[in-house]
Amino acid sequence: MKNSRKFFESFLFYIPIFTAYKSHNKTRMSKLIAPSILAADFANLQRDIEMVNASEADWFHIDIMDGVFVPNISFGMPVLKAISKHATKTIDVHLMIVDPDRYIQTFADLGANVLTVHYEACTHLHRTIQAIKAAGMKAGVALNPHTPVAVLEDVIADLDLVCIMSVNPGFGGQSFIENTYKKVSQLKHLIDFSDSNCQIEIDGGVTNKNANQLVEAGADVLVAGSYVFKSENPIETIKDLKGLVN
Repeated sequence: MKNSRKFFESFLFYIPIFTAYKSHNKTRMSKLIAPSILAADFANLQRDIEMVNASEADWFHIDIMDGVFVPNISFGMPVLKAISKHATKTIDVHLMIVDPDRYIQTFADLGANVLTVHYEACTHLHRTIQAIKAAGMKAGVALNPHTPVAVLEDVIADLDLVCIMSVNPGFGGQSFIENTYKKVSQLKHLIDFSDSNCQIEIDGGVTNKNANQLVEAGADVLVAGSYVFKSENPIETIKDLKGLVN
């Protein structure tokens, strides 16, 4: 098993010509911006949701944390229901919880369009992915910073999204992990080689300083939290970030 994984990881490094050729023949899609509601002002949540609605952002990124899988607790179902009531854009829900299978249908009923589970939290990942799709949502898998891209080799064709954690999950406002660029490039090679239509999402520490390099490495969706909501003019910040990567 170890030898097989090492071979595959080496393979990802040594097929750039083939994958570059295939990527060249794919239509370039617009890069998406997904403000992370975890960084919003919870006392003025409706105001911040309406701000995202009025901006050039594409998705709402909503982190659900249970205090077990990650050392923090964030939104619960009632808050997500309230967000869904006011949001007019794609709702991208990121589950940082143990046993996510128990809640798949619940999140579909609450209005999630994309549901992402952590590879590290799923014993039967393929079954979980199929259950998400059966509930009418797009299926995503998130990888923690220490988890190699190679673990997705056998499910990449079934995925709509892979979320690369560029910080350790659980808290906003962390510093970007530089190894992320390499992981994005490896994932892009895997997607192209597999003829998958999977999008690559980056979550954590995204700013105007690293956005271009992430897109050049293969990113499609950039999650920005503190960088957007702590800025003086969030609508302009979103506009500038979107213009920078498109």
